[in-house]
Amino acid sequence: MNNITVNFAKTLGPVKPMHSVNNGPAGGGVRGGNTSRDLLRAAGIPFSRNHDASFSNEHLVDVHRIFKNFDADENDPNSYRFESTDAYVKATIDAGMQVFYRLGASIEHGQKYGTFPPKDNAKWARICEHIIMHYNEGWADGFEYGIKYWEIWNEPDCRNRDGSNPCWQGTDEQFVELFVTALGYLKKRFPDLKIGGPAFCGPWDDRYNNLLLGAVKEAGIPLDFFSYHGYRKDPNNFGEDIVHARELLDKWGFTETETILNEWNYIRGWFADEWTYSLKMEKSLKGSSFIAGTMCVCQAGPLDHLMYYDARVCGMNGMFTAAFEPLKGYYPFPMFNELYKMGTSVEHTSDSDNLLAVAATDGKNGGMMLTYFDDNDDAPAREVKVDFTGFGAGKKRVQYYLLDETHDATLMREEIFTADEFSAYLTMPLFTTYGIKVTVE
Repeated sequence: MNNITVNFAKTLGPVKPMHSVNNGPAGGGVRGGNTSRDLLRAAGIPFSRNHDASFSNEHLVDVHRIFKNFDADENDPNSYRFESTDAYVKATIDAGMQVFYRLGASIEHGQKYGTFPPKDNAKWARICEHIIMHYNEGWADGFEYGIKYWEIWNEPDCRNRDGSNPCWQGTDEQFVELFVTALGYLKKRFPDLKIGGPAFCGPWDDRYNNLLLGAVKEAGIPLDFFSYHGYRKDPNNFGEDIVHARELLDKWGFTETETILNEWNYIRGWFADEWTYSLKMEKSLKGSSFIAGTMCVCQAGPLDHLMYYDARVCGMNGMFTAAFEPLKGYYPFPMFNELYKMGTSVEHTSDSDNLLAVAATDGKNGGMMLTYFDDNDDAPAREVKVDFTGFGAGKKRVQYYLLDETHDATLMREEIFTADEFSAYLTMPLFTTYGIKVTVE
């Protein structure tokens, strides 16, 4: 039997936004079908990063899609096409999410349009300024949404097997020049906004990391957040990524810079059969356990924000069917949100790296999410004992919500305890996730 201990009297800090996403909502349209809006709202998802939104509509979000002629006057509202992005931003906000706006271009695997270095970095920065003005200051018949996070570019370090780059057609040095120019200009213009990036493929290329961070440091510009991506086959792998990114920033003196992992999902391998297997698993119960486990690992590490890729209905979406009905991968989001609303994380220990948990309290009541993930699809079921303490004497109602092949975060049983210390016994087949709610009555 495996053992997990949770002490609700030992608080660790805030429950962080580990259940943000990329993209959404979508659906409805001219045919009036289902949408993912209400499901996203019900899940309490904090932020939606709008990278790759243009895959759904060729006029969306990307700088070159809004400002289509780089030789036009960036001060003239007629040079911009905001209509499609206006509707997309409004739909995101209507779904209860804040917008995390990616300035730059979507990934381009084929013909390249928007991933070339700008002809004039300073002008590109001014174009971005006017996009921010449109959504935050009402410029060009715009809005006052107060969008807080603005990310410069996406994966300038990306490489295909043949060495080509689908996200940046210039040199590393050219990208650093663009990044520093845009960061410095936008941060001076909007000192109260969070401006950063560059959404690296991962945190491990220290040559590129040092090139970029060294240039930002030399320029004396604040870096509000450092963003990067990760695709793994075990949630525990993210733990090393998180620590490395934090240590990297601290080394350069960016001790107040947030770290944001804003693309992640299950990937066993990027090619051939492993790629096909990965896409299938992302939409399965295994994918849901991976999602829950990643939230647990990242909450425990020095990471500030986590954003799943992708809530847009596509190959890598494990949340919704093409008809915008929930898949198994949807349910960890509202399950984690219950802990997020409680506000304060608490101490827990587990004697197995495959049993991943997160627990929280609101000062009176408590809750936890627990999942059993192993990339070995033949791993046997586990018998698990969860020891609870920290509530004091009195009546506690414990409710168990199960996510497995036949249950969708369904309430399965309730128990009443009166002692300060009490235990729950669970049988957990592989990829099972439990949400446990403790109500002090």
